[in-house]
Amino acid sequence: MRYTLDNVSVRYSLVRNKGCGTLLSRVFLGRKPAYHEALKSLSLEIDDHEIVGVIGRNGAGKSTLLRLLSGIINPTSGTIRRQKDAKVVPLLSLGIGFHPELTGLENCRLSGLLMGLGKAELARRMDDIIEFADIGRFFHEPVKTYSSGMYARLAFSLATSVDPDVLLIDEVLGVGDAAFAQKCTGRINKLLKQGTTAIIVSHDLHFLMGNCSRMILLDKGQCVADGDPADVAGQYAKI
Repeated sequence: MRYTLDNVSVRYSLVRNKGCGTLLSRVFLGRKPAYHEALKSLSLEIDDHEIVGVIGRNGAGKSTLLRLLSGIINPTSGTIRRQKDAKVVPLLSLGIGFHPELTGLENCRLSGLLMGLGKAELARRMDDIIEFADIGRFFHEPVKTYSSGMYARLAFSLATSVDPDVLLIDEVLGVGDAAFAQKCTGRINKLLKQGTTAIIVSHDLHFLMGNCSRMILLDKGQCVADGDPADVAGQYAKI
């Protein structure tokens, strides 16, 4: 079992809470703090080798769910259990953590070490990272000189080079130009065929229907459908 979520909720404080958290404001001014509950009492289990698509309208809680699974955030209430020895690669915000003053090569070395790759293993994979990113001489230039497309190419190439046990994908299948987007889809399909567990957030129902063994529909922070992709997609069309 990769993940078990038991009655998990994630709550964010809204901006208008400023000044509402003090005892004075609550007791004497009658101010009450305001919150947004991004996930509400969510219970799920995700097994090894499952390919799970997550769909829902904007604001449904999809990205919050992936941040929760990746360990970036913790639940406000409820419990989440993750398989501790699993290598998890989150493709959420591509290139987050890249230092603008460092070259592509230097950022790959630094980020690769942070992702758990040893120096020898990273060196063995570097040619593949360079070839897949296909950004030419810019690989040896500071990333502050990159276009957004080149930045995404390098980040995606690095993130998918580590043979993850779990892949968390949040709407990154369309990075770069059309040709590179096709390369990305091919790389992800290869990882899925190798048995990688994947949780994929996407509005591309065609891709999800063709690749996922299961689909989850979120609406206003709650799971309203979970099961066969065709059935869940049909329910999505009704909300």
